[in-house]
Amino acid sequence: MAVKSVKKKCFAVAVSLLLAGHAQATELLNSSYDVSRELFAALNPPFEKQWAAENGGDKLTIKQSHAGSSKQALAILQGLKADVVTYNQVTDVQILHDRGKLVAADWQTRLPNHSSPFYSTMAFLVRKGNPKNIHDWNDLVRDDVKLIFPNPKTSGNARYTWLAAWGAADKADGGDAAKTREYMTKFVKNVEVFDTGGRGATTTFVERGLGDVLITFESEVNNIRKQYEDQGFEVVVPKVNILAEFPVAWVDKNVKANGTEKAAKAYLNYLYSPQAQTIITDYYYRVNNPQVMEKLKDKFPQTALFRVEDQFGSWPEVMKTHFASGGEFDTLQSQGRK
Repeated sequence: MAVKSVKKKCFAVAVSLLLAGHAQATELLNSSYDVSRELFAALNPPFEKQWAAENGGDKLTIKQSHAGSSKQALAILQGLKADVVTYNQVTDVQILHDRGKLVAADWQTRLPNHSSPFYSTMAFLVRKGNPKNIHDWNDLVRDDVKLIFPNPKTSGNARYTWLAAWGAADKADGGDAAKTREYMTKFVKNVEVFDTGGRGATTTFVERGLGDVLITFESEVNNIRKQYEDQGFEVVVPKVNILAEFPVAWVDKNVKANGTEKAAKAYLNYLYSPQAQTIITDYYYRVNNPQVMEKLKDKFPQTALFRVEDQFGSWPEVMKTHFASGGEFDTLQSQGRK
């Protein structure tokens, strides 16, 4: 009996250790937009180290999933068990609540700055020497200029580009809707390729050599310029531009099912820390931390930013007016083909 008792105790200890080991291994899946790979590759290791130090050596692994943000949201609605989302458009988080109740209704008030730990704006990447003399939005509708940016139907990046161009034209035209639509018809006509996401557009411009101007986030164009330094690309930030917020949220339903709520919340809060904010600016994203931005004022050109909500109304209105089937994008693209 003594031998059996010892065996039972040993078995219980082994099971206990196995379960303890399992409990001390946490994994998060971050569903993110297309061109954020390098950013989170830099952000994740410091947080994993911080988590282990604050949680008794608990090993945390953060995995990434990247594609156009709208595609990513759809994947979650179809069953992707992401713990957190770090997107580039409010609607791609909101749809997780509206269509699946996966995210709480108040998600945008749970973290500072509308749950946006960093932001960006749109910029132009032009070829060495700026041969087409591109300096502002008006230069993009000339007959001799070809543009590259993703499809607004599948890319939040591209929606910001479309709305930035529209808003800048509207301000330049003094609110004359007919003139703005005329501008946007020429603008969309000059697009040589519509890729599904921002990284695909980058490949088209840089590696395939198509187009005179790549329009994407300021962060992306600067990182491309650095990565392909030998090609001599130049960055242009127009004088009037859009505020592109990058909303984040933990996916309530998934973190509860996965047992990762504590880690998911800590991860997103970490993005607001001085350490993370500094890393974020290394990748040419702008942050709301005034101390960090003051040190970097020469890195980010001044531009007059307008918010989507102030210029166009709510995001649901924007989606219906501009990007739904038969909306402004479809209409003006069709006119541009004539």
